[in-house]
Amino acid sequence: MSELTHKEIGEQLGFTQKQVKKFIERYHRKERKLAAGIEIKPKGRPRKDGTELPPSVQQLSKIAQLQYEMSRKDAKIKALEMENELMRDFLSLTGRK
Repeated sequence: MSELTHKEIGEQLGFTQKQVKKFIERYHRKERKLAAGIEIKPKGRPRKDGTELPPSVQQLSKIAQLQYEMSRKDAKIKALEMENELMRDFLSLTGRK
C-alpha cells in the first residue's frame, strides 16, 4: 500500500495540504485520548434541560433522534395538559375560580 502525502490527499479530496494535516492531527489527538481512557466531550452547547439523549437513542440516525425528542415533548405536553385540567377541576370544586 502506497503512502500518500498530505498534498496528494488534499488534491484528491479538494482540501489544502494544511486542512488535511489538521484533520489528521485532530484524529490522532482523539485516538490518543480514547487509548488513555479520557472521556471525549461532545461538541456544541449543552442541552437546555441539562439532559442528554439515552445511549440507545444516541446510536440511532439523526431523524430517529429527532423523532424520539418530539415524542418525549408530546408526552410532556400531554402530562402538563392533564395536570392543568386536574388543577382547574380542583379549584372549581373548592369554590375558587
